[in-house]
Formats: sequence, C-alpha cells, structure tokens
Amino acid sequence: MSENKKIKLLFRHRSMEMGGVEKVMLSLLNNLDREKFDMTVLLNLNQGELRNEIPAHVRKVYLTDGKEDMSKNRILQKVQLLQRKRKLEKLAKNPETIDRDILKVSYDVEIAMTYNDFEPVLVSANKTSKKIGWFHSEIHVPKLQPLVPKILEHFPKFDYMVYCSQRIKDLMHRHWPDLKYPPESVIINAIPIDEIKEKSQQPISDKWPVNFSHPVFISVGRLHTRKGYHKLMEAHAKLLKDGFLHSVIILGDGEELPNLLLQQKKLGVESTFFFVGNKMNPYPYIKQADFFIMPSESEAWPLVLAEALILQKPAIATDTGDVATMMEDRKTGYLISYDTYDMYTAMKEFLTDDELAAGIRKNLEHIEEKFDNRWIFAEVEEILLNLVKNNDDFSLQNYP
Repeated sequence: MSENKKIKLLFRHRSMEMGGVEKVMLSLLNNLDREKFDMTVLLNLNQGELRNEIPAHVRKVYLTDGKEDMSKNRILQKVQLLQRKRKLEKLAKNPETIDRDILKVSYDVEIAMTYNDFEPVLVSANKTSKKIGWFHSEIHVPKLQPLVPKILEHFPKFDYMVYCSQRIKDLMHRHWPDLKYPPESVIINAIPIDEIKEKSQQPISDKWPVNFSHPVFISVGRLHTRKGYHKLMEAHAKLLKDGFLHSVIILGDGEELPNLLLQQKKLGVESTFFFVGNKMNPYPYIKQADFFIMPSESEAWPLVLAEALILQKPAIATDTGDVATMMEDRKTGYLISYDTYDMYTAMKEFLTDDELAAGIRKNLEHIEEKFDNRWIFAEVEEILLNLVKNNDDFSLQNYP
C-alpha cells in the first residue's frame, strides 16, 4: 500500500505514566500493520515513565511539556504548572487550533484511549474522521458516578466503542439498557509474552528492601484507593500479628502514597510493607517474588495479572472484571472478594499450604496458550478498515 494511501490513525491520551492503558496503546502502536496504518499519538502532557517508549515509526505530538522538562525550583515549577493549565484550558476551548496549528494533518480515524479522552476526540475540528472510544471502567463503581452523566452523553456520539472486557460491556448494558450504543466489540488486552519472559531475566538494578528468608508477596499498580492497598496492608499487619512472617512489595506510584505511608507508620509495618515506586521493567521483581497479589476494588481485564501468570507466579486476585476468565480458582490462581479478611485468608493459605502453591505453579506451566495475541490485532485492524471503508470521504480504490 502506498504511503499516501495509508489509513491515518490518531490516538489521543493524557500522558504516558506507567499504567495498563498506556501499555495497551503501546502494544497497538507496535503491532498494527505499519504498511496499512500511518499512526500518530497526541498527548496532552509529554509526561511519564513511558513517554520515550512510543515506537520510532509513530509520530508523537504533545500539547504541553511534562514535569520532567520543568524547573526543579519549586516556585518556578508552580508558575510553569499554572501556565500549562491555562494553555490546556485555552486549547480545550479552541480545539480547531490543535488540528490547524499543532497536528496540521487530517486523520481518518481518531481514537480515545480512555473516557478522559472522549471529549477531546469528539470535539475535534476534523468532522470527517471516524471516532473510536476505548472503555476500561466498571460503570457502577461509586467513585466513577460523578463522571457517569458525561460518559453517557459521549457514548452515542462515537462511531465505534471497544470494551477491554466482556464484563465492562455487560455492566454498561445492564445499568443503561436504553442508551443508544454505537457498534461495539470486546477486545481484551494483548500480552507481549516473549518480551515479558525476556525482560524478566534482566538483573534488578537496585537493592531489594525485603528479607528473603521470609516469603514475599508483590503487587504492581497505581497507588489509588480503588487498588485496595489500604486493605492489603491491614491484612498484612494482621498476618504478622498472628505470627505469619512475610513481606509485601508494591511497585507503583500515585496520589494515594501519602495516605498509605501514614497508614504504614500507624500499623508499624515500615520494615515489612514496602513502596518502591514505578519500575520501567517490573518483570524481574515479579519473577523473584514468591507470590503475586492484586487486591483491587475494580478492574476490567487487568494486564498486570496476565503478566504475573505468564511468569508462572501463584496469584491472589479479587474476583472483579474478567479476572475469573483469566485464572481458575485454586487451579491457576486464588479468587477473593474485595475484603480484608478474604485477603488475610488467601495469603495465609499461600504461606501455610505448600501443596496449594505448588499445584498452581504446575498448572501455570502452559498458561501462555490462553493468551493468543494474533486475533486481537487482526480484529482491531478489521474494525479500522471497515470504518474507513464506510466513510464516504475516503477513497476506497486501494483497499480490498
């Protein structure tokens, strides 16, 4: 396919902090056929650990600098952050400026990677492009409720909606059956199996804070209340009090860290429950730990859990989203409810029942057969091609 006949895709997203959505977008950028698609990423902020991971063949454009590029002087940085906020507000009120002065290209398809990106895509000055929304959230979660009216307003305006789990789609239709839905599909997150296994062999560059004479649980996720780390810490403290020695390591960062550090001090677990921040390569850490735990209140199709399973790590996870389709209870994992006592009980079983953990490890030896990426990218490509074919403003002569 000639360069000028490639389908032009624009991905919209806030920034590139370490997270599941960012990894999903990177997997699409790396695996969609570059002979068919000319891809651009437009970030609101050129910010985050993954900002330099966008592949070389993808154009990256951003509206404002990230914190990494700002002054280290706190007063000057506050001024820069205020200027950034004002610039983003001005651009939000004048979206045609983004298309005319920043992108300078018309796209065939514009993709919103989360509900936070819905409005920027829908108000795009490019009225001929097809608009796709990617939805990762359980609509009934209490903390999402203030945003639900706007989400419901946006849904019917898209040309296509992609859900990352069947449960996410089912919940939308159950709670809002009369909403005018666009055409839609469920496409689970792709797993870079070979990359995970290869990166897990790399050495850990920093010193682990844990005592390896005791079992280690590890979790990876953004430090947000819905991730359940406050409950996990309570379960951890109770286990220690009851004489079950172990450590917990959390990889990730986020706005909840100050509260979690206060809780850590209050419970007296500073030497056994560790926050080590984001890691560009979390896989060696997961590989070295004894167990993985995901105590989230809500998830869709959690990529990080799949990564832990690929590394054959016995995992405890809340039965939320599509988790029950990813692992079978007490066969390839351990399902719990979002409850401190359930976390305590499951962790205690892993610490005391060697046969249970060994059986799960054995059953995980062929788990990667469950995660076949080939159909995922093929289905995304089919959606994109069909949308463009149905667009009267696009020439079809070079498409089959």
